[in-house]
Amino acid sequence: MVARGFEGIGAWIMGRNMFGPVRGPWRDDAWKGWWGDNPPFHTPVFVLTHYAREPIVMQGGTTFHFVTDGIAAARERAFAAANGADVRLGGGVSTVQQYLRAGLVDEMHLVLSPALIGSGERLFEGLDLPTLGYELAGYTPSAAATHVAIRKRNGPA
Repeated sequence: MVARGFEGIGAWIMGRNMFGPVRGPWRDDAWKGWWGDNPPFHTPVFVLTHYAREPIVMQGGTTFHFVTDGIAAARERAFAAANGADVRLGGGVSTVQQYLRAGLVDEMHLVLSPALIGSGERLFEGLDLPTLGYELAGYTPSAAATHVAIRKRNGPA
């Protein structure tokens, strides 16, 4: 089931916090992400950061590229690398919010599962999705989770 979620993905974009817990300038090149030597992405991954770093080539076809010139540049590089396949926006919350505000998310699939995990970050805090041009495309409830699809409208609000 999880493998199906990776089908058709040609590149990923994620924020620095999603890549790892290191804040500020890179102290060294030791941290290579949460995932071990063979991350699950198996495609190029573009990490938004304020601090430059050389790409990290990992097993399985994953290469982490560090983008310091903003979300539009990361998107452009990811689409070029994906070569016609989909680009997945992996998170975290700040990264997803930036792309939604800029109207750069075509579709979003959310999986909501009943669990108490603390306050966390609020994905839609400060966002008015209808005004930004997004609509509910559908939802599928089950006992374990509800799948919600949101998409960018084609025409005006």
